[in-house]
Amino acid sequence: MRARRAAGAVARTDHPMAAGRIHQRGRGGRLIGSRRTRRPTCCAATKVPILVNSTAGKMGFATAESVVMAGLELVPVSFSAVAARERVSVEGVPVDVWPIQERDRVIREVKEKHPGLLVIDFTLPDAVNSNAEFYLEHDLPFVMGTTGGDREKLLKDVGDGGHYAVIAANMGKQIVALQAMLQYAAREFPGAFSGYKLDVVESHQSTKVDTSGTAKDIVLSFNDLGMPCEEEDIRKVREPGQQMSEMKVPEEYLRGHAFHTYTLTSDDGTVNFQFQHNVCGRRFYAEGSVDAALFLAKQIESKSEKKLFDMVDVLNAGAMR
Repeated sequence: MRARRAAGAVARTDHPMAAGRIHQRGRGGRLIGSRRTRRPTCCAATKVPILVNSTAGKMGFATAESVVMAGLELVPVSFSAVAARERVSVEGVPVDVWPIQERDRVIREVKEKHPGLLVIDFTLPDAVNSNAEFYLEHDLPFVMGTTGGDREKLLKDVGDGGHYAVIAANMGKQIVALQAMLQYAAREFPGAFSGYKLDVVESHQSTKVDTSGTAKDIVLSFNDLGMPCEEEDIRKVREPGQQMSEMKVPEEYLRGHAFHTYTLTSDDGTVNFQFQHNVCGRRFYAEGSVDAALFLAKQIESKSEKKLFDMVDVLNAGAMR
């Protein structure tokens, strides 16, 4: 008789393009932003100015929205690979998006106008390390939500520089908790799943080119539990039809989702465990990154000796709403 066991953790959120927003269009009918009724927050540190890099991207825009919705100060400046300065409206706040070539000049002016400035980075994988070097050069505390890049170099550069930062592959509270639980299990019960086979599949919007950083982190814990798996073994699903049929991604979230499934199977196939975390939309991560920025501001204010943090630190501090 076959025994089948399952364990799962599913996280699903609303899409950032949810109802209740009034869209604004600029010249030529181009969508430049939206407005939505602000929600009060119990933990808003309104004196913390936050620059989101880059509001020109979908994740950056969603994060900028969350900054405003939390009652925080959104610095009206951002940077992106644009040919000339552009303006977008985020919840009624006009934000100038400057070309990267001008950021050294612009950031000096921004720092003068906004003391205590923090940056939340949601850009592109190939910009991770150069952006971090920019933040280090200009002494800008930052939250790195962008995945990819040379993570080992990133952590070394920030750590060696004694710079305040939160760096994590995932900004979602519940997923961070799942990661922490698996890390604990790996430490306390190494090899507990020896002999099991691990299959990992992740699905993101077609514009995401790199392998999920969350999947890579969770695989490390499974490795310590006795299941070998390399990054190249993680299956990426980016084709919309396959995402809907195999991963069951709702059609309206094809442009913004993160579905992960980890399947653990015994060597004889009689026992099966499955973990899932499925997120629709971007707000889940955006709000977590804002929590991380507020946490970082408190660490700076208290002159914490520890300066490099991850989202488990944020979770342990009870700093996530």
